[in-house]
Amino acid sequence: MIDKEALKQAYAEGKITSLDDVNTVMQGIIKDVIETLSESEMTNFLGYEKHHPAIEAAENYRNGHNDKSLNSKYGVIDVSIPRDRNSDFNPEIVKKRQKDISGIEDMVISLYAKGMSTRDIQSHIDELYDHSLSPESISKITDAVIERAKEWQVRPLENIYAIIFMDATFLKVRLEGQVRNVAAYLMIGITLSGHKV
Repeated sequence: MIDKEALKQAYAEGKITSLDDVNTVMQGIIKDVIETLSESEMTNFLGYEKHHPAIEAAENYRNGHNDKSLNSKYGVIDVSIPRDRNSDFNPEIVKKRQKDISGIEDMVISLYAKGMSTRDIQSHIDELYDHSLSPESISKITDAVIERAKEWQVRPLENIYAIIFMDATFLKVRLEGQVRNVAAYLMIGITLSGHKV
């Protein structure tokens, strides 16, 4: 989800020079994850993938997207949420008419910071939204982003960085049957050659 080459290019062109620019990067990550999860929610709701032959015989099908501006602790994030022809789809990740996602970005960062099990994610969503999803639904929804999250977690790192920007957000995570505050650290390093990663 994080295009490292694009980040390096943006840094080389002077487009990333402050923590505000890092917020912009976080907005892009959250936008990508929300849109991917929403598309997976729609697939789960309709029961078939996009462009599947079943579309022709289906009573209900995808019908474009609704553009939304969502307030988050990283600023305003513009997203496109899929809609269905019969208007029966009620997304749970970003609900209809929802304008504030303070809290959901913590869930997104949790997915990146730590490979959570479907049971952990189920508990996390239940705590944040007071809404229960089955482990099967969560598996279908998160499969779309888990692989990319794992790639990000195992990316190669440099042995030495010239500068490191660090920040943390505290998340409530259920560990061994107890809810604890856990810090999810966000770090951006500048290599000795001047590239930001």
